[in-house]
Amino acid sequence: MAEDRPGVTEDFSPRYKRFALAMLTAVYALNFIDRQILVILQEPIKAEMGLSDAQLGLLSGFAFAVVYVTAGIPIAYWADRGNRRNIVSLAVVVWSGMTAVSGFAQNFGQLLMARVGVGLGEAGGSPPAHSMISDYYPPEQRATALSIYSTGIYAGILLGFLFGGIIADAFGWRTAFLVVGLPGVLFGLILRFTLKEPQRGRWEYVSSTAEKPGLRETFTLLRDRPSFWYMALGSAFVAYVTYGNGNFIPSFLIRNHQMGLAEVGTALALVSGLSGAIGTFAGGYLADKFGGTDRRWYVWIPLLGVVLAYLPYNYVLVAENTTVALTILFFASILTSFFLGPCIAMSHALVAPGMRALISAILFFVINMIGLGMGPFFTGLISDGLVATQGEDSLRYAMLTTTQALLLAALMFTLAAKHLRADLAKNQAG
Repeated sequence: MAEDRPGVTEDFSPRYKRFALAMLTAVYALNFIDRQILVILQEPIKAEMGLSDAQLGLLSGFAFAVVYVTAGIPIAYWADRGNRRNIVSLAVVVWSGMTAVSGFAQNFGQLLMARVGVGLGEAGGSPPAHSMISDYYPPEQRATALSIYSTGIYAGILLGFLFGGIIADAFGWRTAFLVVGLPGVLFGLILRFTLKEPQRGRWEYVSSTAEKPGLRETFTLLRDRPSFWYMALGSAFVAYVTYGNGNFIPSFLIRNHQMGLAEVGTALALVSGLSGAIGTFAGGYLADKFGGTDRRWYVWIPLLGVVLAYLPYNYVLVAENTTVALTILFFASILTSFFLGPCIAMSHALVAPGMRALISAILFFVINMIGLGMGPFFTGLISDGLVATQGEDSLRYAMLTTTQALLLAALMFTLAAKHLRADLAKNQAG
């Protein structure tokens, strides 16, 4: 037991660990409420400000992602050396405050700067939280714990779509930004005074005063871990589809299925929110269940999800019946959500405890630059380019083009599985 080793603190009680995981999951839910609220509001914002689909893609994707991933690495470097709880608490206050400020934007430039502020705050959320969870939970429980944490994505999407659509329909999009942003400021302060910082590396018996590897040492190690890069690219191509299409699915339903804003918000809250949470938890649970005999299951589970989701995800975009499209989207979204918990857990297994926040930041850099940064922007750009020939179906064909990245994701996960056991052996030997 870890608590029997000299210099290693006593483990937290199961009840407290559940509380800490719930608090961090709530942080991630707030993260995605504030990130995705723009998605459900983009049609009325587009109408008021006269924006193009490419500009919407910049607001919901590229501009946010560039700041998010660029700031994420230095913040993670800080988190591997500083108090992770305090960093997460500060981050929540910053991104929630900037979400509220978004409600006062009068033009594209002002809204763009507010979204940059949201991205800067959210950069301090997940890498420190991942590191804390890996110190609350032992290796054999991490994928499940990290997958439970990752369900916060879909809780946030559910609440963001639901409340964003209803509030905007009743009171306008500016009020929606204020209502979802301001409570997060209070929650960040509550987290600061209720969450305990776990001992770093306690399950691997690493001293909290041990020297922390720097950026150069981390990247040097990763050059010899090809499985990490293949997992990161596989995850990124899944995210390219889920962000590229997901950020435009409200617009698609409004334009191509003639649904109202509140109706879209309610439908997507149930479809995207619940399916994503189910899939994310299932991916981590299945990886932990089967990964005890062969660690490659941590990559095979995401691969299986991508392969099974490919044809249904394409059909969603050509189905004429709205109920059929949403039903198939529900099951396809479960499958495309398998990857996150297992890939984070395996990334942490490939490096030393003092690199965990940084490895999460690097993983999220790749995922978000390709997925969040390029997905919505190129989907919007292709849609704008097809308007002249496809008219109201331009967005449909742009989203079909985006979906083909699932094939690249399957290839990357296959290559990751090929190298994973050898890379894990290198880490254990080191």
